[in-house]
Amino acid sequence: MSYQLKTKAQSESGAAKGSAAVTSTVASVIADVRERGDAAVREYSQKFDNWSPSDFRLTQEQVEEIVAGVPAQVLDDIRAVQNNVRAFAEHQLNSIREFEVETMPGVFLGQKHLPVTAVGAYVPGGRYPLLASAHMTVLTAKVAGVSRVTACTPPIRGEIPGATVAAMHFAGADEILLLGGVQAVAALAVGTETIKPVDMLAGPGNAYVAEAKRQLFGEVGIDLFAGPTEILVIADHTADPFLVAVDLLSQAEHGPDSPAILITTSESLGQAVLGHIDRLLPGMPTKDFAGPAWRDHGQIHVVEDLDAAWPLADAFAAEHVEVLTANPRQALSAMHNYGALFLGEGTCVSYGDKVIGTNHTLPTRGAARYTGGLWVGKFLRTVTYQEVTSEESSAALGELCGRAARAEFFEGHARSGDIRLARHTGSLPGWAAAAIHA
Repeated sequence: MSYQLKTKAQSESGAAKGSAAVTSTVASVIADVRERGDAAVREYSQKFDNWSPSDFRLTQEQVEEIVAGVPAQVLDDIRAVQNNVRAFAEHQLNSIREFEVETMPGVFLGQKHLPVTAVGAYVPGGRYPLLASAHMTVLTAKVAGVSRVTACTPPIRGEIPGATVAAMHFAGADEILLLGGVQAVAALAVGTETIKPVDMLAGPGNAYVAEAKRQLFGEVGIDLFAGPTEILVIADHTADPFLVAVDLLSQAEHGPDSPAILITTSESLGQAVLGHIDRLLPGMPTKDFAGPAWRDHGQIHVVEDLDAAWPLADAFAAEHVEVLTANPRQALSAMHNYGALFLGEGTCVSYGDKVIGTNHTLPTRGAARYTGGLWVGKFLRTVTYQEVTSEESSAALGELCGRAARAEFFEGHARSGDIRLARHTGSLPGWAAAAIHA
């Protein structure tokens, strides 16, 4: 038994048209930046952000001046949060093992982890100065060993976002550009006269930034395809409905297209959550975003028991999953598809977004079925190497290679194996003898 107390209200009829318009706009901007470089970047920055300084890149002196103007408490908080993010990223780095193993006498196979050389970290502005994104992108890349991180953020209503600049600076950004939107992402990817291209793009953004990353993927690497923020709460009868309501709305305020979903084993809790949300929304400073998100994308599902809740939650494969049950750690074995789990009433998605130390750049729109979120390993390339020092082992591999390659009709591959076998046996294969004596 399962049923919905609240269903998703919005029709998707306009989504395709909107998506097509975004795709076309982004493609034209990227093409223009590719063709005209700095001139195109400057025109789009003026058009979209009313921002056209003599140089988009901040000097060290400018950075220091901006940081000095940020309240001391904000700077202390940035440092405290970055300590948490750095510590967790370092633990992740230490969990990735390099190795070399001798698989046969004289056959050595190894694995190394090489950091990406240059990363472009996009830190959104727009509605909110998302300085936490600087921690998650810039700092994590630097922990991984990336040698050059160029961080971009747009001005907000014509003003320099001082706290965001401070966060990027403290995180270790090697360059800071006051530049936003598709023009920033395109410039980072393809390069201009004054902006060096990077090898990888990271960081969230609006629909246009996300589409730009999608179109540029392949030419550069990206962290992941990001959509609207999502929250899914699993709650049983022990949960506090007021807390559930607050947490659902905490993510709905990201934007009018952010899904907020409750799966509960208690109809009375679901009804109570509905009532609390109805009372909370009118007084929220961010109701213009949270209200439409809840109206159009909010859902409440009532299920018979937790055995029914886990597979339903897995089907959503949500970005953030809060588990507010009597035994929240059960989710660690019961669930398989999620970006991040938040277990018990002592934590919440907002902690993950802002302060706790795990990375908040996570898969959305069902992508948790096949990928995790941004982590230190995303900035590393796992490479292998091989060395064969034993002639006997090389001969054995050569004989095997000859047979395996000819089974696939790859004669050239087979001959590479033949020659190494011949060096050991002293007997040239017929094709080699004929070529030598021709």
